[in-house]
Amino acid sequence: QFAESGGGLVQPGGSLRLSCEADALTLEYHAVGWFRQSPGKEREGVSCTSSQQATTYYSDSVKGRFTIVRDNAKKTVYLEMSNLKPEDTAVYYCAADWAVTAQELCAAHFDSWGQGTQVTVSP
Repeated sequence: QFAESGGGLVQPGGSLRLSCEADALTLEYHAVGWFRQSPGKEREGVSCTSSQQATTYYSDSVKGRFTIVRDNAKKTVYLEMSNLKPEDTAVYYCAADWAVTAQELCAAHFDSWGQGTQVTVSP
């Protein structure tokens, strides 16, 4: 349902833009967001936006460095990441849901996920 891309190896302080294509959804009716999971850690919601981008949520760890952008016409959600830190290293996934706020989506748990895209921040 989702195709994540754009990950890679970047030095600390660098930038990346992740893309999530959701071809099967009418994206404008869904809240969408980005999650990440590092080895040995639980998956966490890092940035989510409600269906009309009325509300947007960022976790404290990425606030001020990451920006979520949605393009409903392209059925694509982007995560623009700057000033990356080694602790941002993780596999990044996207998800969507109906009739929830941005914060509710980022706190949600899902049974299945796409393959994600690996982000590695290292000198």
